[in-house]
Amino acid sequence: MSLRHLVVRAILVVACASSVVASPVLAQRASTKPLDRANLDTTCAACTDFYQYANGTWLSKQVIPPDKTGLGAFGMLGDKNQEIVQHIVDDDAKLVRGGETKPGTNEWKIGTLYMSCLDTTAIEKAGTKPIKGLLDAIAAAKTTDDIVKSFGLRGAGGGGRGGGGVAPFSLGPSTDPKNSKMVIVSANQGGLVLNREDYLGTNDRAVKRRADYVDHVSRSFQLLGESASQAKADANTVLALETALARVSIPQADMRDPNAMYHKMPLTDFARTTPHVDWARYVRQQGGKNVGDVNVRTPAFFVALDSILAATPVADWKAFLRWHVTNGAMGSLSAAFRAEAFRWQQITSGVLQEEARTKMCASTTNTALGEAVGQEWVKRNFSPEAKARAAKMVDNLVSALRDRIKGLDWMSDTTKVQAVAKLDAFLRKIAYPDKWRDYTSLPIATGAYYDNQRAVAEWNAVRSWARVGRAPDRAEWSMTPPTVNASYSSSLNQIQFPAGILQAPFFDPKADDAVNYGAIGAVIGHEMTHGFDDSGRQFDATGNLRDWWTPSDAAKYKSAAQLVVDQFNGYTVVDDQSHVNGRLTLGENIADLGGLTVAYFAMEKALGNKPRTKIDGFTPEQRFFLAWAQIWRGLQRPEAELQNLKTNAHSPGKWRVNGPLANMPEFRAAFGCKESDAMVRPENLRARIW
Repeated sequence: MSLRHLVVRAILVVACASSVVASPVLAQRASTKPLDRANLDTTCAACTDFYQYANGTWLSKQVIPPDKTGLGAFGMLGDKNQEIVQHIVDDDAKLVRGGETKPGTNEWKIGTLYMSCLDTTAIEKAGTKPIKGLLDAIAAAKTTDDIVKSFGLRGAGGGGRGGGGVAPFSLGPSTDPKNSKMVIVSANQGGLVLNREDYLGTNDRAVKRRADYVDHVSRSFQLLGESASQAKADANTVLALETALARVSIPQADMRDPNAMYHKMPLTDFARTTPHVDWARYVRQQGGKNVGDVNVRTPAFFVALDSILAATPVADWKAFLRWHVTNGAMGSLSAAFRAEAFRWQQITSGVLQEEARTKMCASTTNTALGEAVGQEWVKRNFSPEAKARAAKMVDNLVSALRDRIKGLDWMSDTTKVQAVAKLDAFLRKIAYPDKWRDYTSLPIATGAYYDNQRAVAEWNAVRSWARVGRAPDRAEWSMTPPTVNASYSSSLNQIQFPAGILQAPFFDPKADDAVNYGAIGAVIGHEMTHGFDDSGRQFDATGNLRDWWTPSDAAKYKSAAQLVVDQFNGYTVVDDQSHVNGRLTLGENIADLGGLTVAYFAMEKALGNKPRTKIDGFTPEQRFFLAWAQIWRGLQRPEAELQNLKTNAHSPGKWRVNGPLANMPEFRAAFGCKESDAMVRPENLRARIW
């Protein structure tokens, strides 16, 4: 099928999207029923647009809260979990104020950090003092080497690892992709605030985004005390320098191939490719010791960066560095900075109202002291019995995927043996850690919000750099217990399911098997399938980047994966010009298709010979697909949706429902769809992998 034809089919799928009209109400509470027929839009045929059929009435009755960029099952459960976090930080703050907890305990640190965030009087009084030391160091730079020294400055965002760092790259500890028992250093491109396409695009949206960005940077510089004319000039300088970096940066979709991102070399060899950058000094500034090897993920970028560094005036780099220090700190500074940061957020995401300070501070505290907060969250909200039930569900899904692999007709026995070995080696993390993180050495102070954030960044950096030259900590979690998410790690060959997602509507003890398998079962299957997506399949059972596929099997896989790329390239959002990036989202799309297939197979196995009783008029097979559609229903502001198209490896929720289902004969059979229906892809274009 041609690309044009694909676009037409995508448009046909949304043809009945506006068939239900209702008076919107603000973010209604979810129904207590696992599946509620009242949420359906039965005026739209299931075989025409299943997403609309399953969710249309619910969607028509919702309004995105003013302080949110979207509304959906993940966010609503996240808000519920966050309410418990809010109670925890409020309770601990009360204990601190009353002198009822000993300084240095987890409760004291939680309460103290939270209160320092709430103390806007102290934050206002401090003005720009928290970042003065960083700004002074930048101002003192006179030579190119002084600029390179400044790259090593570390603010509250963690220095050269991004998220508030000032360097035009990221460099830090990471597991060696080809030796999963060793942590080395990884170097990657960076330095951009906008998306690469925003710097280089010629369409009206990109041009406007650049103009808005210059205005934002200029306003921020004026808050630092610059005149309007100087601020505008410096903002244009920042844009020009970041645009130069964007031109030599690799597009995000091109970075999905792990072999293309592997260039391990001694740190001394890396230094020879960038004569203007003293990497040994930079590593020492970050706290690294005895660093031998570095994986330079994007070597061409660093060679180009070295040239840009030499050719760009010191004054221009100083403007760049001032901006990156300020940008990383704005949310932690006085009201004027916070107001400008929110104004920019409105432009980029469409959000209408700033989040309540109490909620923001609770979230910040949870991020900084995640396992201290999480330990209490689990006590209040999650039982050992729930963890055991979830672990059993994971066991069932692993068993189902093992059976699927053994039964594949396109894969050779040689590759199957390796695939099953990888599956059986999965490190499974369910709900919360067996051993909680120790925060004893983390210094938290009263009434010093930015300093506390910087202390957290320093503490995390020290812990991270101490791992270089050692084996990774396989017991450590990368997500906190209240998180509504799940993950797969290629280097650890690990699947991870925090307690936050092991709740309704994803996992509901009151629901029938079909609903649970269609929701959390498919999520579990999704993460397991990441071990075998276009990137994950290149890692073996021990987490090493190694080709364990026969050439014939690899060719068959790539052919099926290309069908998925072509399919999703044809989908649009917001307007017919804004396409999903099939290459960028390939791994997630494969994981959705594989996860659903495996979960469906596991459900059928669990039901066995039991009677296929209808509930609310739906068979178990139909309820399975309705449950999947329910967890991906949602509304999103157009600005945020367009932003996600450029950066998010996940497809929009609508296409996470309709996309994989259109490939599944099981869906067609469950709802009696015909070959000509929009929800049925032609046989020759139908992707079938796992």
